[in-house]
Amino acid sequence: MITFHFIKYGEYLGTRQLGERVSEQLWPLIQGNERVCLDFEGVDVVSNSFADECIAKLLLLMSLDELKQRTTFRGLNDFARKNIALALKRRLQAATVA
Repeated sequence: MITFHFIKYGEYLGTRQLGERVSEQLWPLIQGNERVCLDFEGVDVVSNSFADECIAKLLLLMSLDELKQRTTFRGLNDFARKNIALALKRRLQAATVA
């Protein structure tokens, strides 16, 4: 398993621009053969914008089931967990409407 440490991008992950930059680093790892641990240990805030850009937009490239198979989460606080879940839910809803 490969561990992707979000803390190296800061304790506050708040902007869509940062989410895009981090996603560009994350995507090649997710495409690999090993499962990726998304480690949020030490991260205080994950905004909805960051969560959408970095994680939820992966649903444009793969199914939710595939994302679940290729990744696991660690170290999420309640606020970050809720924002990531909400971003994923909105992406899934947008896909079913389209």
